[in-house]
Amino acid sequence: MNQIIINARVTFRNSPIHVLEKFTIRDMSCAYEELKKHSGLDECVIIQTCNRIELFGKAKKYDVERIKKTWASLTGLNQEAFSEHLELVENKEALHHLLKLTAGLDSMVVGEEQILGQIKNSITLARNTKASGQHLNTLFDKAIRIGTRIRNSSGIGRGGISVGSMAVKLAEENIDDLKFKKILLIGTGEVSTLVAKSLQRRGYDFSITSRTLERSKAFCEAMGGKPVKFEEVLSGFEKYNILFVATTAPYFLVTHERITNAMKNNHKGMMILDLSNPRTVDEKVATIAGVKLMNLDQIAEMVEKNMTARLNKVKTIENIINEEVTVLEASMKRLDAEPLVKNVFKNIDSLRIKELQKALQMLDEKDEKKIKIIEELTKAVVESIVSTPMNNIRRASEQGDSNILETAGKLFDYKK
Repeated sequence: MNQIIINARVTFRNSPIHVLEKFTIRDMSCAYEELKKHSGLDECVIIQTCNRIELFGKAKKYDVERIKKTWASLTGLNQEAFSEHLELVENKEALHHLLKLTAGLDSMVVGEEQILGQIKNSITLARNTKASGQHLNTLFDKAIRIGTRIRNSSGIGRGGISVGSMAVKLAEENIDDLKFKKILLIGTGEVSTLVAKSLQRRGYDFSITSRTLERSKAFCEAMGGKPVKFEEVLSGFEKYNILFVATTAPYFLVTHERITNAMKNNHKGMMILDLSNPRTVDEKVATIAGVKLMNLDQIAEMVEKNMTARLNKVKTIENIINEEVTVLEASMKRLDAEPLVKNVFKNIDSLRIKELQKALQMLDEKDEKKIKIIEELTKAVVESIVSTPMNNIRRASEQGDSNILETAGKLFDYKK
């Protein structure tokens, strides 16, 4: 490819959640603006979930240090922080990784559905902010289609465990008689939805709170549960035995002081599952007698125990991905030829129209029916002459033959 596709990522695979959250980008619009200005990338797409922060980019040449510097400026980190945690791949490896993402093979829970929706949202936002262009739009559209097809044909996501259902299972394993306990879910986002679905499916009663009571009520109408005022929760944690915290805040919502006060009037103990990224539960809470705190790192450990059924399908899916990545790579290489091909067709069509006008004037033809026949004839002649060499140029591009592209550029006097 004349253009290079890169993937720079910090994920749960090589960084614990408390480290991963330091790389989180807070203001996505600002991030795209800064990346376009300073990273040296022509196009970029950011995928950010509780388990990963990934940057896909396109450039003719790129400088990894500029990318690190821009990313660091967005997070307040030093560039040195990236040396231990950043993975960077390009071209075929980057395409392969994206297909693993869309197919569900690189998730904390193999086959989980949530990542596909997050990838769709990521490319939509990049499109809307004009951060992505022809290369990354094409790449993501194709990768999403391929990933969806693989999921449907393999059944990799059926009967699976989401982050939400795993959190509920953890609560079941650690708390006796969960049906008789008071359960609170803080947050109304995607992870909260997964938790609520799992609680509903298992027949547990639970309360929901969010920044506004209206949002909590709307969530309860769709997902079940009982809405509770946010202010009442912050001063009344003693009412609950299990807290699922899945929200975003630049500070700790569940503080050491609040839980210490709550435990003075709660003699049955409390389990807190922090599913937020960045964390919104103070880790010091774990030192309070009667409190058990678990976060996404513990959930990652649980994943290992629940993989057997899906792992049997992984090898088959990996073989499919290896075949698909070759086709996808050819499609991306073909894009290198498109500017030349479009330019040639545009110039030739301009000449066709010019000569057609001359001929019609010389013939003094006024009959609209005859004019249309002559015009269609000129189009057909041009198409039959130009299509074969243009398709050959596209094929040469797919095969990575830059010499033919360069020669064609000279022949057709194409200047980039």
